[in-house]
Amino acid sequence: MSDTSSPAPPVSVPDDMELVLRVMPMPADANANGDIFGGWIMAQVDLAGSVQSARVARGRIATVAVNQFVFKQPVSVGDILSFYSRVERVGRTSVTVHVEVFAERNPANPYVVKVTEANLTYVAIDEQGRSREIPR
Repeated sequence: MSDTSSPAPPVSVPDDMELVLRVMPMPADANANGDIFGGWIMAQVDLAGSVQSARVARGRIATVAVNQFVFKQPVSVGDILSFYSRVERVGRTSVTVHVEVFAERNPANPYVVKVTEANLTYVAIDEQGRSREIPR
């Protein structure tokens, strides 16, 4: 008899967000217990958040704040991670983005779970690294 239970109820991916990054963590990204390092996930979330922010800012941006970061479940080697983002706010020089991360697990009986979500703020910068206004 096969076990069809999963550690968390499956979820559907958001339809009001854009898929901006998909990646599979490798053994070098894992700690001694086989879980993916939180710092590695944070770096990928920062990359994902920068995609829409750079589009909105029409140029160079820099991360200025991680407003919220929640690890909901551990991530394992072999999970296929999908990063979805949505622009939450556009200010005079900054863009705030919400990122949600979903893991596709168990290829024999696949299911999807939300593993991480975060809110990050980016600022538009010029060639000298000074903040600049976002074009409207």
